[in-house]
Amino acid sequence: MSNEIIFPSLNEQMDLIRRGTSEIIPEEELEKKISNAIEKKTPLNIKLGCDPTRPDLHLGHSVVLRKLAQFQELGHQAILIIGDFTGMIGDPSGRNATRPPLTFEEARKNGESYFVQASKILNKDKTKIVHNSDWLGKMNFQQVIELASKYTVARMLERDDFTKRYKSNTPISMHELLYPLAQAMDSVVIKSDVELGGTDQKFNLLVGRDIQREHGMEPQVILTMPLLVGTDGVEKMSKSYDNYIGIDDSPKDIYGRTLSVPDDLIFIYYELATNVSNEELKNIKAELEDDTKNPRDIKRALARKLVEMYHSKDAAMNAEQEFDKIFIKKGVPDDLPEMKIDDSEINILDLINLVNFAPTKSEARRLVLQGGVSINDKKITDFKSNISIDDGMILKVGKRKFIKLIK
Repeated sequence: MSNEIIFPSLNEQMDLIRRGTSEIIPEEELEKKISNAIEKKTPLNIKLGCDPTRPDLHLGHSVVLRKLAQFQELGHQAILIIGDFTGMIGDPSGRNATRPPLTFEEARKNGESYFVQASKILNKDKTKIVHNSDWLGKMNFQQVIELASKYTVARMLERDDFTKRYKSNTPISMHELLYPLAQAMDSVVIKSDVELGGTDQKFNLLVGRDIQREHGMEPQVILTMPLLVGTDGVEKMSKSYDNYIGIDDSPKDIYGRTLSVPDDLIFIYYELATNVSNEELKNIKAELEDDTKNPRDIKRALARKLVEMYHSKDAAMNAEQEFDKIFIKKGVPDDLPEMKIDDSEINILDLINLVNFAPTKSEARRLVLQGGVSINDKKITDFKSNISIDDGMILKVGKRKFIKLIK
């Protein structure tokens, strides 16, 4: 049996590659690379680098991972670079509070978790996994100096965040200037044909093109993807902003969080975060523009789709039924957790803290004052209230936290 690769046509490939893409730099070079790949029956090396600063992924991360998966579907070689070495440098933008430098062990451990979750999107049997410590960690100081000599400080300061910090007299450490060069060396070592990244990575990806040229290589094509706005409709999706939908979240959390996405982002989420066909996308866009259609129904379909992608179709239907029971029919979850309370009477704030529904008393007080606390469907509005514990009473805090109290 022949192992010869049968690629889709150039037009078919470009139609899929362009979907949801911000920029292809330069597009004509990508078309040329794909044409050569088809002619020579040789897949392109498609690179995605990830610094495993966090061990958990959300839909924002999935945007570029889905693009890598599309290249896989087209017959190309997906190469996922775990930045266990660059992860030890930390965030080159100076926002160390959100992206601190990691130890080698932390970077490796997070990298393993990253790939397990990424495998929900990528074909793991056809994904090449490499760690950039394998080559960056072996470079001696002479080699680092030689690499640094291939790029000027003036060019490095063209990076947007470096420019702003330089003009505002905010310190820029020397190691931060080495970060884009280290990422560029990844492209040299794996002979990258195309590198993927978010729009905030554009400068670093372009440095990769320059350093490849310096090494006598044909430069990679750059493909940037938009940053997915989170469920708050304002900031980019991030755990720091608590506006995320996690890839490893439970079906009910994925479903519930998706329904909080603003209506004007429904199409973007379908386009960037799901695997619906381009034809389906056209129909969804038409429905959203139809005043007779309720966006809520389209959003519910999106929520089901996302749960199905990361769990199963049955899980999606169960999550929807559970949501309707709680929020539409005002019921309680079927899998209600229970907690034994030894006290016969307890202050409401102490009770909320005891069941771990709020981290502090001040947060519990805020929830009570906002009307987000009820017992057996009766709102508690006085944070000084003492609650007499009856066997089987149900405490609800916020929209999704329920617990049955047992004496």
